[in-house]
Formats: sequence, structure tokens, C-alpha cells
Amino acid sequence: MARKPPRRTRERIVETSLRLFNEFGEPNVTTTVIAEELNISPGNLYYHYRNKDAITNTIFGAFEREVDVLLAAPARRAATAEDLWLFLHLLFETIWRYRFLYRDLNDLLSRNRLLEVHFKQILARKVAAAEALCRGLSEAGELRATPGEIGALATNMTVVITYWLSFEYVRNPRDQQEGPIAARGAYQVMALLAPFLVGESRRLVETLSLEYLPA
Repeated sequence: MARKPPRRTRERIVETSLRLFNEFGEPNVTTTVIAEELNISPGNLYYHYRNKDAITNTIFGAFEREVDVLLAAPARRAATAEDLWLFLHLLFETIWRYRFLYRDLNDLLSRNRLLEVHFKQILARKVAAAEALCRGLSEAGELRATPGEIGALATNMTVVITYWLSFEYVRNPRDQQEGPIAARGAYQVMALLAPFLVGESRRLVETLSLEYLPA
């Protein structure tokens, strides 16, 4: 079998930084720590990335590309409640892979202009995607809400999506498991819609509540 080529140093820096940022928090990881983890000199790291912000921006760029693909999906066709459940799962799984961006969000935005501008745009796209999903359910007769209620729902959905990891971390910082956190976050967003859902969509949320609501 042909041997795989070794990963380039730039790729290793990004992968290692993402892992360290997720584990310890971006403010607590220095470029010296990253270099030591990679067993390279700080000079070698600075040759590829002039500072930690450059690494963070590269990671954020990858996150933005992934999340943009997900957020564009609801506009392509009318969604069912099952589509919404899948969409939320995929979105929360993506957020989990880049979880430091959400757990350290306020700190990052206060000192990184690129993230400040682009994250605001991501929030707007989250609201637009949520509105598209709600309108699709409404047009299918599965959701009964006024345009004003749909607008408020979309905003509330975006708030939960954006700050769910912070809530979970404060609630139980020593038990951060990808699967349960992503699923609980997706359910909480679905629960926001429950009072407005009818038919099969409402029954889906009722079924989900048996699994995700405490006994």
C-alpha cells in the first residue's frame, strides 16, 4: 500500500490548535503551548502563522464554510419536522466541533474584528434559516403562527442555538459529551416550536420529549 504523505505543518498547527482551544479554551492556550504540543520551535510556528489570531481566523474560516452550507439548505425546499430535526442535529454537531468559538464567544468578539463582523453575519443567516424552516412548516399546514410569531420564533431559536453550549458548560462543566449535548440542544430548539405545531410535527416533538425531558 502506498504511504500517505505526511501532513503539512500548517495543517498540523490548525488541527492541534483546534483541539487545544476546544479542551482548554482559546484564551488559555498560547502559541508557545501550541508549538510545544507539536514539538516544533516557536519560530517555525510563526513562519506559518504570525500570531494566534491568524490561527483562530483560519479555524473560523473552516467553521464558517461548513455552517454556511447547512444554513443555506432550508431555502432550497420546504422542510418537514423530520428535516428540521436533522438540520438541528447537523448544526449542533458542527458547532460542537468548533465549540471554543461559542464558549469563548464574548472574549473573542471583544478583540478580534474579523470574528466580530463575520459572526454577526452568521447570526443573521441563522435567523433567516430558522424563518425559512418555520415558513415551510406553516405552508405545509404543520405550524400555525402569524408572521410576527414566526419572526420571534426564529430569533429565539437562534439564541438557543448560539448559547446552548455555554448553558450546558455552566450547568455541568465536567461532563461535556458530544452526543447528549447536541441532541439536547436540538430538542430544546424543537420545544420552542411545539406550541405552534400540529399534526405529525407536533407528535414528533411529543415523541422526542419522552427521551429528552427528565422523568
